[in-house]
Amino acid sequence: MTRAAPAAPPSPVLAPGTRVLLALAAAVIVLAGVYFARELVGPLALGIVLVVICEPVRRPLDRRGWPRWAGTTAVIVVAYLVLALMGLLLWVAGVQFAQLVSDYLDQLRGSLDSFVAWLQSVGLDQEATDATAAVLDPQAIVRLVSSLGGTVIAVLTALFFVVSYIIFMAADAARYRDAERVFGAERRPVLGRIRRLNRGIRRYYVVNATFGAIVAIIDGLALWALGVPAPIVWAVLAFVTNFVPNIGFVLGLIPPAVLAFVVGGWPLLLAVIAIYCVVNVVLQVLVQPKFVSDAVDLSLTLSFFSVIFWTFVIGPLGAILSIPLTLFVRALVLEGDAGSLWLRWLSGDRTATPAAAARNAGPGS
Repeated sequence: MTRAAPAAPPSPVLAPGTRVLLALAAAVIVLAGVYFARELVGPLALGIVLVVICEPVRRPLDRRGWPRWAGTTAVIVVAYLVLALMGLLLWVAGVQFAQLVSDYLDQLRGSLDSFVAWLQSVGLDQEATDATAAVLDPQAIVRLVSSLGGTVIAVLTALFFVVSYIIFMAADAARYRDAERVFGAERRPVLGRIRRLNRGIRRYYVVNATFGAIVAIIDGLALWALGVPAPIVWAVLAFVTNFVPNIGFVLGLIPPAVLAFVVGGWPLLLAVIAIYCVVNVVLQVLVQPKFVSDAVDLSLTLSFFSVIFWTFVIGPLGAILSIPLTLFVRALVLEGDAGSLWLRWLSGDRTATPAAAARNAGPGS
């Protein structure tokens, strides 16, 4: 009788704290790589988002039996139109603001002198007065406008690379539509996550565009009624900055508020700030988050943090792409891991509950 071979010793299991540290270290390495390659990663992410948004244009052509190249061409054309429109809106708003600051420079300097005199009259010391004067100096504002113009140019340069990315991605998207037919149930869970991610991205931008148009119309009409110069420009800026979650309305408020202070003093400045705050708090803080939450299932805290985080990682494009990038990371890292249900729920995913996981469990899931 032969003796049974001894059982193999159990493989060592890492402690939970060690696994967390390793995961954080890997994340830091990946994000560092993304940071140093942001000139490539940012335009690439923008190209992917544009193709995802425009992909439904292909469906009616496919239903009518048109060739695949026709649908691909339609996606490319629509994506280019979106790029051209957004770039034009940003350029017009930046140029008009710079021109208005130059036209009203003397009035701005006079308003600044009056403000500094008021600070001195209420007893502020000279250091505080000098600091305030330095911040509100017209030349500093002109330099700020110039730096914003440089940022816009950098974004437009990145968009040049996006033009090429869109062509290849739109062509590949047509081929990827056959993935489920080719692989069947083997890749169905992965393809299901990709479809949910694409739907979330499209819904997010539809919601933002809808509320951005409403906010832009209300703000534009209010500025026109108050007599603020170039209300159409500021309405366009309000629409564009609405795509930056949470802090976008502040970016859209600064230029018209400065101009209102120049042409109408404190009363007009306070009126513009009050209107923007009321409109944006009601629509963007009380109403829009409910629709955004239904569309993408992200918590408000994570949405706010993602703007700051992705802007730091990939630059100005990160502010516009923050929500899609966060959704992508969640789909890539968390949604494929059954043990991450708790983290998904913390991120705002309302479907990440034990009851929902039990319902979805089954053959092929």
